Amino acid sequence: MTKWILAAAMAVVSVRAGAQEFNTPPDIKVNWKKVNSVSKTTPTLQVVVNPMILRGSKMHDGTFRALHDLGADYVRYVPWLPYPWQAVAELKEPKDGKTSWDFTNIDPAMEDFMKATDGHSVCINFSTIPAWMWKTPKPVEYPADPNQVFWKYTQGTVMRDPTYKEAAEYFARLLGWYEKGGFKDELGKWHESGHHYKIAYWEVLNEIDLEHHWSPEEYTKFYDALVMAMRAVDPEIKFMAISLANPSANPEMFEYFLNPAHHRAGVPIDFITYHFYAKHTGHEGIENWQYGFFDQAQGFVHTVGYVEAIRKRLNPSVKTDLNELGVILNEDSLENAHPGYVGKLEPEGYFALAGAMYAHLYIEFARKGIDVVGESQLVGYPSQYPSVTMIDHHNSEPNARYWVLKLLHDNFASGDKLFTPSGTGNDVSAEGFETRQGKKMLVVNRRSFATDVTLPVEMAEGKVSYVSAGTGDKAPVEGKMNGRVIHLEAFETAVVSAK
Repeated sequence: MTKWILAAAMAVVSVRAGAQEFNTPPDIKVNWKKVNSVSKTTPTLQVVVNPMILRGSKMHDGTFRALHDLGADYVRYVPWLPYPWQAVAELKEPKDGKTSWDFTNIDPAMEDFMKATDGHSVCINFSTIPAWMWKTPKPVEYPADPNQVFWKYTQGTVMRDPTYKEAAEYFARLLGWYEKGGFKDELGKWHESGHHYKIAYWEVLNEIDLEHHWSPEEYTKFYDALVMAMRAVDPEIKFMAISLANPSANPEMFEYFLNPAHHRAGVPIDFITYHFYAKHTGHEGIENWQYGFFDQAQGFVHTVGYVEAIRKRLNPSVKTDLNELGVILNEDSLENAHPGYVGKLEPEGYFALAGAMYAHLYIEFARKGIDVVGESQLVGYPSQYPSVTMIDHHNSEPNARYWVLKLLHDNFASGDKLFTPSGTGNDVSAEGFETRQGKKMLVVNRRSFATDVTLPVEMAEGKVSYVSAGTGDKAPVEGKMNGRVIHLEAFETAVVSAK
C-alpha cells in the first residue's frame, strides 16, 4: 500500500493535538495557460576543502562518488583559511633567493574534484591570500600539521602592497599551475605541474565582510588588479565577485562594486555572489526551527529582491550566484568557539528540514530569475560544521540534503516555464513547471506534521519522487499518485510529474 493511500503521519517532533484544526488542507490550482516567467536557475552546491575529502580519509570515496553522480554545473570549490597548507600554495615570503611554492597538500583534492566534475563547469575559489602579504603586528604562525584546524590565519586589514600587484600575480600563478602546465615564480624559475584543466569561473575571495573586512573601494581595486593579471593567463576565464556573508548589512558594497565607473576599462563583472544560512538560539529545538528557518529564508528572499534592484539598475548584464545556502546549527558554533566541546547530534528529521528549506528557496529564486542557487556544503563533520553537510560523516553516504538537491537537479533546469500556483496555504510551498519532459510540480511541506494536498487535475495518476523525514538518508522514493491528493510526510520535498 503506497503512502498516497495510507494516511500515516510520520511526525518527527510532537505536535499538539488539534494543531491543524483551523488549517484547511491546501487545494493547489495552476493556470497552465499563463506562463509567469522562464527559469534561468541552475541548482548546484559547493565543496569546501577539509581533511575528510583528502585521499585516505574515511569520507573520500563516498564524497567524490556522490559528486560525480550528481553531475552538477557551477560547482564551487573552496580551499579556505582553517587549513593553510591545503589552501595557500606559497606559505612563506620569497627571500634569500628562494620561494616556498608547494602544491603537495593542495593538488590531490583538486585533482579528485576536477575528475569528479569532468564535463561540467566549475567555479574555483582559492579564497585565502598568503598571510605574509598582510601587515600584521607579528608574522602569522600556523600549525605544522596540515590537517590541524586553525581559525586565525586571516589576520590584518591592510596589504603590504597597496597596488595589489603582488597578490594578483600570486593568483595568476595559481591559474597557470592548473591551466597552463605550470608557471614562472617571482625569481623566474619554472614550476612544472602537468595540469591543463579548463576552469570556467574563478571567484575572487570569500566572505569579504568577515575575512579582512574589505571596504568597497579597496575590494574593487583588488578585484580589478587580480582580473587583469589572471586574464593575461586565460583571456576566456570568467569571474565571480563579492561573496558577502551578510548581504543585508552591506548594500554599499553592491552599490559601489556594480557601478562600471568604479572599475578599470575592460575589466568584466560576470557574476556577483552572496550567502545565507538560517540559524537559531540554543533555546530552540526542531519544533521551533520549522518556523524560524523559513521565516529567515523569506527575509533573505527580500534581501535578494533589493540586491537584484541594485544590479538591474547599475549593471543588468551581471548574473547572480547564491552559492552558500544552508543552515548552521548552534551546536556547530559552540564547537568552533570552544575547542574540545563535542556538539550534540542533529535531531531526527533535521536534514530533511534543511533540504526542504533549500527546495523552498529554489522555488523563490527561480521566480526571481536568479542564475545559480548553490546548496552548502558537500562535506562537514564535527569541528567542520556537521549540520551543513550533505554526506553523513558516520557512513560516508549522502543524506537528505544531497537527495533533495539531486531531485531538483534531475527534474528542473534553466529554460523551464514557471506557472506560479494559488492555494498553497501557510505550510506548503509549490511551483508548476513545464520542463523538457512535460509538466511537473515541485511541492514542499515546510512542517514536521504530515498533510494532504490536492494538486491540479493534470497531476492525477502522475509519478511522484520524494525525500522526507521518513525516507532518512535513502535516495528519493518513487511512487504514483492515487488521484489528485498527495499525502506529504514531515518535511517532504516532492516532484510530481504529469501522467
